[in-house]
Amino acid sequence: MPLGFYIIMAAQFFSALADNALLIIAIALLREMSAPATYEPLLKLFFTVSYVALAAFVGAFADSMPKWRVMFISNTIKIGGCLMLLLGAHPLFAYAVIGLGAASYSPAKYGILTEYLPHRLLVVANGWIEGLTVGAIILGTVIGGVLIRPDVGNWIANLGLPMVSGNALQSTIAIVGLLYLAAAAFNLRIPDTGVDHKPLKNNPVYLVHDFVHCMKLLWRDKLGQISLAVTTLFWGAGATLQFIVIKWAEHNLGFDLSKASMMQGVVAVGIALGSVLAARMISLRRSVQVIPLGIAMGLVVMVMVVVTQPTLAMILMVVVGCLAGFFVVPMNALLQHRGHILMGAGHSIAVQNFNENLSILIMTGLYALLIMSGLSITVVIVMFGLFVAGTMYLVLRRHKLNQREVDSVALLEDHKH
Repeated sequence: MPLGFYIIMAAQFFSALADNALLIIAIALLREMSAPATYEPLLKLFFTVSYVALAAFVGAFADSMPKWRVMFISNTIKIGGCLMLLLGAHPLFAYAVIGLGAASYSPAKYGILTEYLPHRLLVVANGWIEGLTVGAIILGTVIGGVLIRPDVGNWIANLGLPMVSGNALQSTIAIVGLLYLAAAAFNLRIPDTGVDHKPLKNNPVYLVHDFVHCMKLLWRDKLGQISLAVTTLFWGAGATLQFIVIKWAEHNLGFDLSKASMMQGVVAVGIALGSVLAARMISLRRSVQVIPLGIAMGLVVMVMVVVTQPTLAMILMVVVGCLAGFFVVPMNALLQHRGHILMGAGHSIAVQNFNENLSILIMTGLYALLIMSGLSITVVIVMFGLFVAGTMYLVLRRHKLNQREVDSVALLEDHKH
């Protein structure tokens, strides 16, 4: 891999690291404010709204200038959200601004891979980016969990950092801000890929129309629709699982928020393992063969209900993560390959983001409603597992129907040359 690829990875890693550390700190801030329990999944909802609302525009924005510049601008927006938290803004609104930065960052970080690398390296590059993003989720969640401990927060508060009040939680936000600054420094070192950029059309009606056209293209494509359905479900389920794991660890294992957030990290270790294995074992052509693992993941999640022993819980979380990572990486690479051929990188990532984040909005919203209605976490876990397994089974059936209509391998071969 060329050096520029590793600089892209480093920028992505630090930015995602900060996003995830801030999620745990924001949950702690909500609890300090005695906010209702339903506000916690709403954090993800506020973070994700920008992805859905701006999907038609961020793809065009990412394709209109060098990707490093888009990443730098987006990272600066995230720094603004971090400052809002530091200055005492409501966690939901500050985290929504960080989501705005993340929404415009995403098409650029994936789009630059298809511009910078030949397509034969895409599965490997995706393995890297998913593995590192997941590494950032693990470390970010763990860092967040450590930072919200009162002893750590007080120690940072006593360091006398600029802009930091005596409040322990406020001072931890400043530390996370430094991670965003590190990401910005790497953004400025990303090489220009030399690809021609489309001038940004400033007519919003045209952009929305263009986006809808791209979305139809991808959903009608025999391979595009399958990979898009899988990744859409995966990200919705993954976001919900973040909150389910915290609640389950508090309920079944008796953990506090700091320890329960470490459990999320364990799931992410599994995802990283699965991502690396998939990058090594699955070629682009064989990517659709991993769909049954999605069904298995839904069934394995339901085992959580009977686990009350921390060691067993950790093993189970690694298995769930491993299954998830192994089936999502090849699907992501396939989706990018089809999207790049059909409409260009930035547009295809924007369509992907719209669908995946709409799924996150719906699934975390439903989870918040289930918690509000007073259902036990045990019932929620069983419903969640059955939903994931059932939906993946339907996707598998759809793929088999598509295969009868058209030889999907031939589809891949058509565009190789």
